[in-house]
Amino acid sequence: MAKPVVIVVGADKGGVGKTTVSRTLLDYFSANNVPTRAFDTEFPRGTLKRFHPDVTEIVDMTTTSDQMKIFDTLNSAGPSVTVIDVRAGLLSPSLASLRDIGFLDAAKSGQITFAVFHILGPSIASLDEIAETANFMQGAKYFLVKNFINNTSFFEWDQATYNSYFHRIKDATELTIPKLNEMAYEQVEVASVPFLKFVANKTMNDDAANYSFVLRGYVRHWLANVWSEFDRIKLTDLVGSSKASARGGEK
Repeated sequence: MAKPVVIVVGADKGGVGKTTVSRTLLDYFSANNVPTRAFDTEFPRGTLKRFHPDVTEIVDMTTTSDQMKIFDTLNSAGPSVTVIDVRAGLLSPSLASLRDIGFLDAAKSGQITFAVFHILGPSIASLDEIAETANFMQGAKYFLVKNFINNTSFFEWDQATYNSYFHRIKDATELTIPKLNEMAYEQVEVASVPFLKFVANKTMNDDAANYSFVLRGYVRHWLANVWSEFDRIKLTDLVGSSKASARGGEK
């Protein structure tokens, strides 16, 4: 049985586009034929589930029963990758819970592949988050993600200060999510479909849609750039999976 892979996407600050990154991950794994499930911790309303209802379950990460739903099923014969979209403000508490249940020790000993996509905002508070998160990163693959999806303007952090935070975590990797045309982003939101289905001009049920050719083009170009970043960090290597020769959605 393949070793389970758990990817946590989160930040302690809100409004930095965590769910957008989770959506691109689900599209990427789908296109690479990697079985994936997701947990949306925006309880009880959910955000990720609106775009990926077939593979997503809404959970309350603060309750033991819902933690069991996620982690007691990792070794089942189901999907090899589990993506957890962590609600704003819950990244550090969630990592602390993973430590308390022994999950981080299991990752450190190689029983589980664990990765954290830490979505950074533009303020110094994001650097403080890195310092907080660093305490939990032994045994994890740690990705620091600058997400420009919300037209974020990252000020030039003092390099010495930034390095002092960044270098606390061995082998941390930086990742950039480029900005998507605002009208295209809004149209995908209105359509409530995965980015891949929008590009393919399909509804959630795979019926033919009538999305704008221009906006679909913007999304296609943007998604290709995001996926090139995922390729650069060899994301499929996490699951020991070679990429399909022709990925779905890349026409």
